[in-house]
Amino acid sequence: MKVFIVGANGRVGKTLITELTNRGHSVTAGVRNPENFEINSNVDIVQFDLTAPVEQIAQKIAGSDAIYFVAGSRGKNLLQIDAFGSVKLQQAAERAGIKRFIQLSAIFATEPEQWDDPRLASLLNYQIAKFFADEWLINNSGLDYTILQPGALVEAESGTGLIQVGVQEALSNTIPNVAATLAEILDHDNTIGKVIPMGDGQTPISQALETL
Repeated sequence: MKVFIVGANGRVGKTLITELTNRGHSVTAGVRNPENFEINSNVDIVQFDLTAPVEQIAQKIAGSDAIYFVAGSRGKNLLQIDAFGSVKLQQAAERAGIKRFIQLSAIFATEPEQWDDPRLASLLNYQIAKFFADEWLINNSGLDYTILQPGALVEAESGTGLIQVGVQEALSNTIPNVAATLAEILDHDNTIGKVIPMGDGQTPISQALETL
């Protein structure tokens, strides 16, 4: 498939590129500053700005089969990037006739009653931004969406390939496991229309997704 990744220069985005290209997908990396992007011969690089008008964004992603939103401002611009940036990308995808939309979110972003968890206390504004991005995708778009909601992201050289879904508490997630799960979602149509809280676990990724 022709896949467009928004946030390709981030921690998850870089690993996701490797996962998708290893699976034979054609990847276009949308990055704000292409000059800072590590060149990968298997990837097309496009200058991309989530604060641009929706029509301009639609032109950038036109021709793609699937869109990944894995961008994040790391707390620097939650409204325009993490929240409204996602909404604009959703609107652009609909304008461009692209149905498949996979969004990286945060654990329990759509469950405000869970936000008093001490492990989430310092992330309240981030959770709120993700809440609006996820809720818009679910209730206001006509996209074939999947929302992945991992807990805290942990740096690691490699992942175990073992996860759990439908978690009831905020668990840690190695970045390679999150990226591999995002890539695997593309091959599982049963994930369409699903919100998937996840954590590292004991079940192979493909098998875990088949249970949804």
